Amino acid sequence: MKYCCPLITVKELERSRYLFETVLSQSVIADYGENLSFEGDFSLHLKEHFSSLIDGKEIISGRNNFELFFEHDELEPIQEQLKSLGLEFLHEVREQPWKQKVMRFYDYDKNLIEIGESMEHVAKRLYREQYSIEDICRFTYMDEKSVKEAIKSC
Repeated sequence: MKYCCPLITVKELERSRYLFETVLSQSVIADYGENLSFEGDFSLHLKEHFSSLIDGKEIISGRNNFELFFEHDELEPIQEQLKSLGLEFLHEVREQPWKQKVMRFYDYDKNLIEIGESMEHVAKRLYREQYSIEDICRFTYMDEKSVKEAIKSC
């Protein structure tokens, strides 16, 4: 058996495609009309069509029990772009206990999306902020070798 990808349902496929393709820089690898597959191994499916495939069962969005996670090291410009689209934020950019900066927002169908810094970027940022390698390892749970590899270009 082979696991393929998560599939989320959306009310308006073209509007969602714009968000994922243009704003979140994801590439469509297959367009099946009611279903899009993206290079990052996830799919969007037109909610109305998907409901017909599951015998008309109700599809309830916005339960915060699932999210798609993306990495990007410059969060503030994306946050402003998402705000300009009128998307609702669960929270704006903030720091997690392990020092990674992330934001969480809902797509047009109340699916939860997270964008966070890569952990390599976190290590570099903390090093530039004068944290020791030992402290970076302790905060981020990264091993010393990974931290040293991440900061070698600083």
